[in-house]
Amino acid sequence: MAVIKPKPSVSSPKCRASSSLVALTSAALALPGLMPLPSQAAFEGGEFDFQYGRYQEGGGTKSQFRDKDNDIQVDSLQASGEIDLSDRLTFRANFIQDTWVGATPITTAPAAVTKFNPNAETGASAFTDLKGGIVDYDTRTGEGQATIPNTFDTVTTNETVHVMAEASPETRKQGDFRMGYEWDEAALNVGGGISLEDDYDSRYFSLGGRWDFNQKLTTLAGGVSYTDSTIDVRRFRFRATSVPVDAKGGINPDFPDWSVRVHDGRTDIGASLSLTQVLDKNSTFRASFGYNHNSGFLSNPYKEVTFLTPLDIPGKAWLFTRYDKRPEERNQFTWSAGYTRYLAGLDAGLHFNYSFFHDDWGINAHTFDASWGQPVGGGWIITPRVRYYSQSAADFYSPFFIASQEPLSLAEILPNQSQLPTPEHFSSDHRLSAFGALSGGVTVSKQFAKGVTLEAGFEYYTHASSLKLGGGGVGDFADFNYFLANALLKVDLSALTYSGGGHDHAKGHEGHSDFAPAGVMFSHMLGTAGEFMVGYRYQYSRQGGDMLHGTQTVDDLTIVNNACRNRPCQLNSADMHMHMHMLHLMYAPTDWLNLMLMPMFMDMNMDLRKLEGAPPIDPEAVGGHFHAADSGGHETGGVGDTQLFALVKLFASPQHHLHLGLGISAPTGDVGIKVEGQEINESSPDFGKPLFIHYGMQLGSGTWDLLPNLTYTGSMDRWSWGGQLSGTVRLESENSSGFAFGDIFQATAWGGYSLFKWLSASVRGIYTTQGAIRNQFNGPDPQSAPVDFPENYGGRFWDVGFGLNASTLGGGLKGNRLSIEWVQPVRNDVNGFQLERKGSLFITWGLGF
Repeated sequence: MAVIKPKPSVSSPKCRASSSLVALTSAALALPGLMPLPSQAAFEGGEFDFQYGRYQEGGGTKSQFRDKDNDIQVDSLQASGEIDLSDRLTFRANFIQDTWVGATPITTAPAAVTKFNPNAETGASAFTDLKGGIVDYDTRTGEGQATIPNTFDTVTTNETVHVMAEASPETRKQGDFRMGYEWDEAALNVGGGISLEDDYDSRYFSLGGRWDFNQKLTTLAGGVSYTDSTIDVRRFRFRATSVPVDAKGGINPDFPDWSVRVHDGRTDIGASLSLTQVLDKNSTFRASFGYNHNSGFLSNPYKEVTFLTPLDIPGKAWLFTRYDKRPEERNQFTWSAGYTRYLAGLDAGLHFNYSFFHDDWGINAHTFDASWGQPVGGGWIITPRVRYYSQSAADFYSPFFIASQEPLSLAEILPNQSQLPTPEHFSSDHRLSAFGALSGGVTVSKQFAKGVTLEAGFEYYTHASSLKLGGGGVGDFADFNYFLANALLKVDLSALTYSGGGHDHAKGHEGHSDFAPAGVMFSHMLGTAGEFMVGYRYQYSRQGGDMLHGTQTVDDLTIVNNACRNRPCQLNSADMHMHMHMLHLMYAPTDWLNLMLMPMFMDMNMDLRKLEGAPPIDPEAVGGHFHAADSGGHETGGVGDTQLFALVKLFASPQHHLHLGLGISAPTGDVGIKVEGQEINESSPDFGKPLFIHYGMQLGSGTWDLLPNLTYTGSMDRWSWGGQLSGTVRLESENSSGFAFGDIFQATAWGGYSLFKWLSASVRGIYTTQGAIRNQFNGPDPQSAPVDFPENYGGRFWDVGFGLNASTLGGGLKGNRLSIEWVQPVRNDVNGFQLERKGSLFITWGLGF
């Protein structure tokens, strides 16, 4: 994962997804193809990368008016593959997935006003309800809300605070490619991609080139990029003053449902040019220039701005809010220079860079960063780094605004609140403020033999007004900090080839497969001590269509009356999608023992619909907790459980193999994920609190689990076959959230046939039984749909799978294996009421050496 660093500004409309756009814009503007490609004289292979990163934001100035941190959390996964299609032509593809959750500022306001508002810290789908209030014009002390006459005591404070919002989990997915062709002294690269999230989609294209001259001591590189983005959000009435607006921040007092859909677009056009000069055998210098033009909807539709208008009451002002409104054009310029020096005496590398940023919004920014790469022997490299950043504020930024210098009377304001004056452009987004930032971190990498590199990094970042170069920051109310941790696995297929790697572990007909179908785990063992294998597994599963009770389909009225215990159901799942990414690391310390480590990354989304025939909502009938009928659905994503396995060989011959697997699943997946629901019982002690998301959308089990299995495989001529018995035994009766998933038992058998030396087909049958969930959530949870109740999980399932296994037997990609399988449900016998299963797709890649 690329290090997330502060930018002069962030143009994404979503406050909690700002770095998503940073990542996307960087991908479009950095033009990765502009970097020199390695010179290759023959077809060699390529590389595979797998990265995981965790961004955790926190801190913030606390007081009696604000007790919530900026607790944004981002889990990011990236998988990349590069293949040399010829000695000069290279293709690279990347997949990136980010999942966001946490609290972000809605607006900035005088603290005196938030004092009287019990909902000043609220959910993204609720209202802060800072109904226009009277505050002291000079000291910003408040006398309460819009009640006339006031009944609240005066609060003496001139503090400014962020009004915070809690954001439900959301996921962004990005896919991109790059095709590069290299001549002896030049290269040309073309790339493109797409980034998708619920309310912000982008498509981009890049073209870049490189020219080496002066005996390859000088390199000139340049490129262009184009990004087209679409914003599509439902924006509700002002959460501070409940006044409806149009899509661009204007006033629409007659809008009937107090909300409006923002559907707009923006374009980004970029160009870059860089010059790299080799100064001597130990040092290089690089200078670059970048330009980016943004146009269209550049505002943030989730941010609001607080305004004060003086009253004719001496020293008093009226408070109201409007949505963020920025110019519809922006021109950005970046100049940078870098120096790299190899210090032979220390066998180390020093990197120093400086960049200056300027735009026509009034922001000027300076960035200084330095790093030191120090090999310490044995393939280890330690790289500490430090970075300082400072920027001035945008011309239209202020924590809050004075709307008018002309005093107004309450008689003028109260009937005409939607017509109160505002400037042409305004924003209180602290990312457009004046501030400084200091960060430092370290990366540790280890290069193993045969082209495998493992890397881990950590960075800590402090954003503070007082750190601004020359002083004049916005104020400490916007201070926060974050840390970023990341891990990277890089497999250089070319190095594997050079080192004699890429050994094909398959046995049987002409070296072909005794591997099981893609959906079968732990089916294969490395046969020789010292062998190593890396792999990647992807699984997609979908539920949708009919609702089942046991083996029978049921209608909405039956669900309403029977699926939610002794209360009527209000909602039901429309469909659910699950994506699982798993990294396989496998090592054979002996001929009879294999050890495996498998970290997992999950991504799930569920759409909800209102049940026909559901009665009006009764707070007591739904336990006081409810997901709004128009909430649409939910998303979750992040680190899942981590599995550790030992495979023990019991019997092996040329045609038959039997081994035992004993594994443990560590509860690294979060089982306490909550979303913004609707608490309709105002007398409840849980009123206003987020609710647990459905059991099936938590990221792990939350319990330590035992994973035993027994696997047999056989082969003869073109035929292969096998069977496996496996189970999941929960070793705890409940997890930290109060429940435990049911135990699982599965039996599967398959047969395969080699169509060609490199390709085989398989068919298998699967029987699975899973118990219902034990216990239930130990906190507020929605109780309005079948998925909210533990008894509606588990059952008995029969499936059939159809698969293909492909392997490369020679060349630069020797040893690579790719398998794909579709598993089709045949029969379901579910516990309680559940949505019908529609099938699962498994894709696995593996490389042994």
